Amino acid sequence: MNAEDENKYDQHRVIWRLRWTQRVLLVLGCLAVTYAAFTLIYAQIYQQAADNSLNEQSRAEKTYGVSLPHAVAREGDVLGRIEIPRLGVAVAVLEGTKSRTLRLGAGHIEGTPFPGEPGTSGIAGHRDTFFRRLKDIRSGDEIRLQTTKGITYYEVDWIQIVAPRDTSVLSSTAKSAITLVTCYPFRYIGSAPERYAVHAHQR
Repeated sequence: MNAEDENKYDQHRVIWRLRWTQRVLLVLGCLAVTYAAFTLIYAQIYQQAADNSLNEQSRAEKTYGVSLPHAVAREGDVLGRIEIPRLGVAVAVLEGTKSRTLRLGAGHIEGTPFPGEPGTSGIAGHRDTFFRRLKDIRSGDEIRLQTTKGITYYEVDWIQIVAPRDTSVLSSTAKSAITLVTCYPFRYIGSAPERYAVHAHQR
């Protein structure tokens, strides 16, 4: 094989590799988009199921005086629902903050009071799904928290950007309060370096 033939062979091999690389990347991209779409659709279906579960719990408590004991609440159990009317946010609050739980809804942060009880209840959510619209929240906005005991109304009083391990935003209060927490910056790619905290007091 002369030098000219070798060059043609090398060029052909490079082109072949590029084409296969493009195909592999295209397949991987399609798989990623499909997975993301499936996750979002499943989360929306789960939200409806969570609403039904909350309604059933509410009916059981009103009819029989039976409610889910907090001591036996397990990861993923439905605790309530948060709504922020001005932003169009409506999401189920589940027990725990494991990855699967946060894919399905907002999660109650372990070690903080249960939603609707005295003290500051911490509730976490992903910045690219359920808590995406928190970037537009303002002081004075209304937050509604529905549990089996009814609806509690809160008013946003401050927003802070803090380090991931800064728990001061979860400091307890005498009355019922909530702190919504998500990753920050909102458009950051990868593991975000800060946390976005929204605190609201009961009205």
